[in-house]
Amino acid sequence: MKMTPQEVAAHLSVVNEEAVIYDGFEECLVGVCYQFGRPTVAAYDYDLCIKTLMERDGMSQEDAIEFFDFNTLGLSVGENTPVFIATDL
Repeated sequence: MKMTPQEVAAHLSVVNEEAVIYDGFEECLVGVCYQFGRPTVAAYDYDLCIKTLMERDGMSQEDAIEFFDFNTLGLSVGENTPVFIATDL
């Protein structure tokens, strides 16, 4: 059963209360990432994040990708850093 972004956030608050959730991209939260020996972290849809920047902030696709890659994807906040998945390759 697919969870809503709100359900994913609620699940994360139980399994890893230190998991980072980025403001402004809550609706792009699609699941969690399990890795052996590491904490469970948020998993975002990369393409939804880009679409959000384009629609919400009026950015072109190129500007949204550049902004996101530098300011969000390139941000490491330790072992609780979210992962970003792409399904439209």
